[in-house]
Amino acid sequence: MNINTAEFVVSNSKLSLCPEPNKPEFAFIGRSNVGNSSLMNYITNNKKLAKTSGTPGKTQLINHFIINNHWYLVDLPGYGYAKVPVKTKIKWEAFISDYILKRENLLNLFVLIDSRLPAQQVDLDFMEWLGIKGIPFSIVFTKIDKLTSSQLNKNLLAYKKEMLKYWEEMPISFTSSASSKFGKDALLNYMDGIIAGYEGK
Repeated sequence: MNINTAEFVVSNSKLSLCPEPNKPEFAFIGRSNVGNSSLMNYITNNKKLAKTSGTPGKTQLINHFIINNHWYLVDLPGYGYAKVPVKTKIKWEAFISDYILKRENLLNLFVLIDSRLPAQQVDLDFMEWLGIKGIPFSIVFTKIDKLTSSQLNKNLLAYKKEMLKYWEEMPISFTSSASSKFGKDALLNYMDGIIAGYEGK
């Protein structure tokens, strides 16, 4: 799949204000500052599409972008350690959960994981919740440019070992780096296949 156009549509904190659920949709989510916005900008070839920041918690709303006038890509607020008031975190959790559980055209949720870190309980708990709720998701290991090949392989094997304590098999996963421009084709081809299956129903 090639992305020819990527345009901002709307930001909001209510499911009812999201675009009509009449197009295929994919969403990115992860712990605060894991690189959601940077990865979205990379795969869409638009450095200014999603706002990026070194400060955790920059993305605070559900942000919809229309891709090729055909499908939606969604940037969700990060969870975990953002330095925001407790009331704000509770609000985020409420509308993010509402979106994930009730957005009928959401075909896959990409959970972004920092490849440099050991498995974080907050990520494991979140993915377990997705599994319990039956939400289709995949893992995207980000920032692989920060590691040597041997370090990356070691970290991925350790992560797989931890995941298999909870799962019968490892969810589909990808590796990526917005900085070194790696991983886009695999992600887009995966989305293209899901879209084809969805529209072929």
